[in-house]
Amino acid sequence: MGKVQEMTQYGFYYNNHQCSGCRTCQVACKDKNNLQGGVLFRKVMTYETGSYPNPGYFHVSISCNHCAQPACTEVCPTGAMEKNTETGIVMHDDEKCIGCESCAKACPYEQPRLIESLGIVQKCTLCHDHIARGENPVCVDACPLRALEWGKLDDLKSKHPEAISSIVALPDESQTNPTAGWRECNVNVLTKNDAPFNEVYGSYTNRGF
Repeated sequence: MGKVQEMTQYGFYYNNHQCSGCRTCQVACKDKNNLQGGVLFRKVMTYETGSYPNPGYFHVSISCNHCAQPACTEVCPTGAMEKNTETGIVMHDDEKCIGCESCAKACPYEQPRLIESLGIVQKCTLCHDHIARGENPVCVDACPLRALEWGKLDDLKSKHPEAISSIVALPDESQTNPTAGWRECNVNVLTKNDAPFNEVYGSYTNRGF
């Protein structure tokens, strides 16, 4: 028997320490996918933390995490959601989709989105068409501070050993084993005193387009 080749898993790495919350990645993704108003495949959220007199804030940029155990593929009744066996990217087949939104309801990160004009769900595909041409995902190229990276998950882990799979603003990684990595969020404190990241955080502002 021939040796079974392990699947390559692609993913994202996000460095909150470099992110300014400008949402250029969000806009680039929206433009590339020609999304209607109110629909985002990548979104940047700004969270408040701490309390007076030590308030703070931090940003989180998130898209589909192309999870190792994606909840969306498990519940899709038609097989429209499928994890690519060569890249690990969670892909969506528009032809098979019936627009039931089972995937959207199952995803803890709220990533699959209903495209009302088409009557189907769509999502981030890690710009697989760009990757096939040897190019970067548009969100990565758009970031002026290079806070986003993409690549093979093992390579990203080796390059960024400080990366973690769970942060306080997102669902616990045990639900779907996301293949995105984050640098533990750096709180931008609005006073001279430090506000710990793990304090209970307040509301967030998502400036959607």
